[in-house]
Amino acid sequence: MADALFVVLRKVALSLGEGALVKIGTDVVEAAPILTDFEHGMRQTEGELLVLQAFIGQVRAQKAGDKAFGAWLDQVRDVAHEVEDIVDEYAYLTTQAMDASSFFKRKFHQVKNFAAWQKLPIRISQVEARVRRLSEMRSRYGISVGEQDRGSKLQQSNQFSASDFAYLTDDSEIVGHGEEIERLTQWLLEENQDRTLIAIFGMGGLGKTTVASSVYKNQKIRRTFDCHAWVTVSQTYQAEELLREIMNQLIEQRASLASGFMTMSRMRLVEMIQNYLRDKKYFIVLDDVWDKDAWLFLNYAFARNNCGSKVLITTRRKDVYSLAVHSHVIELKTLNYAESWELFCKKAFFALEGNICPKNLTSLVEKVVDKCQGLPLAIIAIGRILSCHGLDEWEWAFFYNQLNWQLANNSELSWISTVLNLSLDDLPSHLRSCFLYCSLFPEDHFIKRKQIAKLWIAEGLVDERGDGTTMEEVAEHYLAELTHRSLLQVIERNASGRPRTFVMHDLVREVTSITAEKEKFAVIHGHVGTTQVSHDARRLCIQKSADSQNSLANSHLRSFILFDNLVPSSWINDVSSRFRLLRVLGLRFTNIEQMPCGVTELYNLRYLDISYTKVKQIPASFRKLMHLQVLDLRFTCVEELPFEITTLTNLRHLHVAAVHDLQERSLNCFSATKIPGNICGLKNLQSLHTVSANEDLVSQLGNLTLMRSLTIMNVRQSYIAELWNSLTKMPNLSVLIIFASDMDEILDLRMLRPLPNLKLFWLAGKMKGGVLPSIFNKFEKLTQLKMDWSGLNKDPISSFSYMLTLVDVWFFGAYCGEYLSFCAGWFPNLKSLHIADMEHLTRIEIEDGTMMGLHHLELVGLRNMRLVPKGIKYIRTLRQMILTDMPKELVESLRGSDAHIVQHVPNIHIFDSSDPEAVNNFIFWPHLAKKYGSGVTKYDPRK
Repeated sequence: MADALFVVLRKVALSLGEGALVKIGTDVVEAAPILTDFEHGMRQTEGELLVLQAFIGQVRAQKAGDKAFGAWLDQVRDVAHEVEDIVDEYAYLTTQAMDASSFFKRKFHQVKNFAAWQKLPIRISQVEARVRRLSEMRSRYGISVGEQDRGSKLQQSNQFSASDFAYLTDDSEIVGHGEEIERLTQWLLEENQDRTLIAIFGMGGLGKTTVASSVYKNQKIRRTFDCHAWVTVSQTYQAEELLREIMNQLIEQRASLASGFMTMSRMRLVEMIQNYLRDKKYFIVLDDVWDKDAWLFLNYAFARNNCGSKVLITTRRKDVYSLAVHSHVIELKTLNYAESWELFCKKAFFALEGNICPKNLTSLVEKVVDKCQGLPLAIIAIGRILSCHGLDEWEWAFFYNQLNWQLANNSELSWISTVLNLSLDDLPSHLRSCFLYCSLFPEDHFIKRKQIAKLWIAEGLVDERGDGTTMEEVAEHYLAELTHRSLLQVIERNASGRPRTFVMHDLVREVTSITAEKEKFAVIHGHVGTTQVSHDARRLCIQKSADSQNSLANSHLRSFILFDNLVPSSWINDVSSRFRLLRVLGLRFTNIEQMPCGVTELYNLRYLDISYTKVKQIPASFRKLMHLQVLDLRFTCVEELPFEITTLTNLRHLHVAAVHDLQERSLNCFSATKIPGNICGLKNLQSLHTVSANEDLVSQLGNLTLMRSLTIMNVRQSYIAELWNSLTKMPNLSVLIIFASDMDEILDLRMLRPLPNLKLFWLAGKMKGGVLPSIFNKFEKLTQLKMDWSGLNKDPISSFSYMLTLVDVWFFGAYCGEYLSFCAGWFPNLKSLHIADMEHLTRIEIEDGTMMGLHHLELVGLRNMRLVPKGIKYIRTLRQMILTDMPKELVESLRGSDAHIVQHVPNIHIFDSSDPEAVNNFIFWPHLAKKYGSGVTKYDPRK
């Protein structure tokens, strides 16, 4: 709940701090007295909400499960949402009033919305009254800071937790994690003298406690130590109780009673444990550690006595497991499919001989096991429930089809929600809102770092910290924190090692979406369990059956994301105009050819994604979207933007590009978009792709000093000096793509200054004199390099060999010579190499010791190269080779006499571009999906 208040309070602060009140007061004279009351009321409300936020943060952990407290929180949430509506309505009216397209239109809006202005103070008064009632209710029902009541404690003491059952699990019931248990056993039996801290890390429900208990109860291990103890730390540990429990397990009961340690202070307990362990070899397990501060005082208690003692920690948090010796860390993964099947059958068919799945249930069991995605907690819990359903196929099918509902309502599955929600409830307010937002995406959706960051920022969920730090960088920090807490998993990194793509475990997503819907944060329509969209939902994601929502209208919506690409454009046009206060509109892959007419009336809009659609034109009325931060028009038919785009001074990311050649083997593989007018006012712009160069634009780019990523096409030599002068004014530029105007344009880069922070450089066009300019010697951070049609006369490989940072290299038609040589020691970090369309190339020499980390090699259109490079046999790390349009002789030798050269390469694929469907499906669709996000395969530029 505190997360809803967090978002609202940020909006209130922004509305009071931007100086907009003065500006609007001069423009709308009729509203000026109302604005004074508005500001006063907002400041009063802000103060009350700050106190409520602090109170909730203080008592939330104590009151978990308290129904009265939960009902009161629902009331607080409703009040917070009402305040948010007032603030956003104010912002809407403000922006509309400042739409100065004409004097008469401005006056029309002032008269039209005067009633709405008058309602603002009334609504604030009503909110103030509701806040006062919340305080009265809190007192009336005894919701206060203090100890949990006796009944609540008694109820907890009578219940076994999932951790208890995991500890009690017998080794015969454990499936998977055999290697991890064996490694732990070896570490615990090591004879080194230093005290060793070992950690088991992973998301909730993976079996960390089960693995730890397996080694803890191993008699061979126990006999190795003089004493041992197991304590569950948990999120709400009390230091004194933890120390007493450890001491209680270490010494005899009689001695513990005599020592009087039940009344000792924390410091005295630490000293007592120190003294007891001073000359002993001990083994202590700290299960479920959430806070590294817990280790700070335990570190003093556990004596470092050179007796070979061991401490084992289980945790969901990376900052905790980092306390351990780096070589003594185990990160648990989900079970593979075979292990998941075995574990499920053990639980579901325990009464059947051999735990064999009946044939009539095989397909359903496969679906259930798939749904659990290797999470032991879910496999065990669902398997136990279904074991009571007999072998009736209908009952099993009904249960599976209602699994989402079961997770939310079946008390027997509450363990899954409880364990997974522990991580959610441990999040601070700002992270909790961001994580709830992640549940909007469909099952198995790849969450792209850049996309989710833009969405969070547009929704106002990201702090603006100043000091030169962008909100995108803050959002990236949030993502790192969510991965460190085992809530998101990184599945792909870019060439610099930064996480690029994340995924949320499907059951974590289900549980999180249940919470999001319950708290009115968001609703996902299109999966089992959701039929109609709540009127109070703040965010809506429609995954399928969009047109079943015939009466969809919600003035509360802040995000509307549509994944259903089958819905007719008439439906989209109809609903898009209904969401007055919308901040995020996602229409990617939808079937539209024109911009929905109501979009330009969404004055609060921050994020608009209409990529992968057939939209051809952006209307001049886009000038109304004064708050717009992100405009994504990639893979559309837009070739020119209106002049009015240059007035959107809050734009941070502008993407306009169509792909004409999926294989990127031509100079016109992308479209170049024209931007008329002066772009100097777009000072917040950080990424711009792709823009057509002209004499004025290249000089204006120098004003965009926050630019980090730029694609500019149709570049002529006469623009180069001014263009480069502008680029040097962008200190954080890390991605630069430059295309010459045509194949005959010669670019002279010889006298240019380096760009120190460049990480990706793609240069398409002929180089002056066929010589590589010396500027390439200064790109010290470059990780990705692509050169197309450069017309180089000298082997360029040696010129780049010193670049130790290079990870990906593409040479497409860049070299006119016959030989390329890769010498020993060159390109130590290179992971992928692409060589294409070099007409005269006949041989590639590869010495032993070069490219020692290469994973991917692609040779394309080298029609005079008839010999397989023999040096490929030295690259033992090579995992994939792709050959497209290569000579018949080379292909035959690869399959015959030279097969021994590539026998260590597990994946070799040979294509001919005369079969473009095969090439695109295997190479280019996955490449585009990795670059632009999942779902890209729905787009075909030929249609």
